[in-house]
Amino acid sequence: MKAALFSIVPYLGEAERGTWPASTRIYSHEVAGRSMDLALEQYELADQLGFDWVTLAEHHFAPMSLTPNPMVMAGAVTQRVRRAKIALLGATIPILNPVRVAEEFAMLDTLTGGRVVAGMLRGTANEYVTYDVNPSESWSRFGEAMALIVRAWTEPQPFGWQGRHYQFRAVSIWPKPVQQPHPPIYMSASSPEAGEFAARRRVSIGFAFTTVPLASAAARHYRESAAACGWEPTPDDVLYRVTAHVADTDEQALEELQSAGANVPRRGFSTSNRRLEEAVAGAGYYGRDAATQRGRIDAQFRPAAERIEHGQLLAGSPDTVLAQARRIRDEVGAGILEVVFSPMGREKTLRSIELFGTRVLPRLHEA
Repeated sequence: MKAALFSIVPYLGEAERGTWPASTRIYSHEVAGRSMDLALEQYELADQLGFDWVTLAEHHFAPMSLTPNPMVMAGAVTQRVRRAKIALLGATIPILNPVRVAEEFAMLDTLTGGRVVAGMLRGTANEYVTYDVNPSESWSRFGEAMALIVRAWTEPQPFGWQGRHYQFRAVSIWPKPVQQPHPPIYMSASSPEAGEFAARRRVSIGFAFTTVPLASAAARHYRESAAACGWEPTPDDVLYRVTAHVADTDEQALEELQSAGANVPRRGFSTSNRRLEEAVAGAGYYGRDAATQRGRIDAQFRPAAERIEHGQLLAGSPDTVLAQARRIRDEVGAGILEVVFSPMGREKTLRSIELFGTRVLPRLHEA
């Protein structure tokens, strides 16, 4: 099993939280700079410890994440991470210019010598307000954008594009990706529609903001859909994102989580503006399984013990965390574990990453 270190690059100072969009009334440039520096330090440490990937994501208008354009942050990461793959999970393609996305991924693949993983996501429900995009068009924009990006990567001759959502007189990107025919593509597949889409396009999938039982069912649906399309995904085609904190003992890990407020309910991006989330849900964003999809997002805010039970949190000593990670591998069939290390302050977080990298990851790689 492979492992990725994911940082959402959170703002590490005081800020208005639990609302979206969030005010910048008490924003500090110095705190933001330190927050980005710490994320880069974590990425570099992960690379040195043997993590297979480091990952970034795109979010907007809130202190939970300082990477509204993860491509920019990834440019800095290319200068610190020399071995691991750099995954962008992702670009939120329905709200972006897909030609620009294709160009940026190709630049990063060139800078890394072919180590980019191209995540293409629909984004959280609230973010359709970011650039004023109709959420009812989310799936149709997503499908067209992905097709255009792949063609821009692979077509050697200039071409025009006249689609439903995107029109370009001429497309001929420079540079082209190093990886041929193109970088590996991952997309979220928690919903039935997403699993079926990924299977038809023969792309890899990831799960975030979910539980092991829900991800297991969704992964099974993806594999069944892939079989119907004539192919079989490998374990590396399935990624599972989980929060983690590793300490020398189980008791220490749980005590540190408790002290850091792990049992205090928090709101995520989608749930920080309920009226907006309800409006987007009413526009059909969540698809034919809306109740389950909205429920899995709300389920992120259980107490720590319940989150451990449901496979949303790895917590404990290295041996305990290894057992928890293997459970995810076995039940979901995931070949890539994407780990978000709980923010505990610089020293404790780096210690947690080090313990995972030295005492968990080598044994995960053996399995």
